[in-house]
Amino acid sequence: MLVIVLENAPDRLRGYLSRLLIEVRAGVFVGTYSVKVRERLWETVRKEIGPGNAVLAWAAPNDAGFDFDTCGENRRIPVLLDGLKLCAFRPRDEENTNEQFGRIFDNGIKT
Repeated sequence: MLVIVLENAPDRLRGYLSRLLIEVRAGVFVGTYSVKVRERLWETVRKEIGPGNAVLAWAAPNDAGFDFDTCGENRRIPVLLDGLKLCAFRPRDEENTNEQFGRIFDNGIKT
């Protein structure tokens, strides 16, 4: 199972996803596809998101039972902590972002 949530996405992207997935709420798309199809869908979302943002979540064989990826501008950023992916919040003040989160990103944590 996979879930894609869009915010401020272009109508053409929402239309594209609605052909392949069910839109259960505005901007929330759900479906069940293979890894290859999921990767192709996400590649299209990344190319077409424009000024919006998106998150993709899917079932995965890990401790949490799911995994996720994000694209676009959003305050929530994924961080890997002891093998578990969590969400951190960027500060509203962008000047402090590099000071507070620079150490996290420099330590090889994937965002």
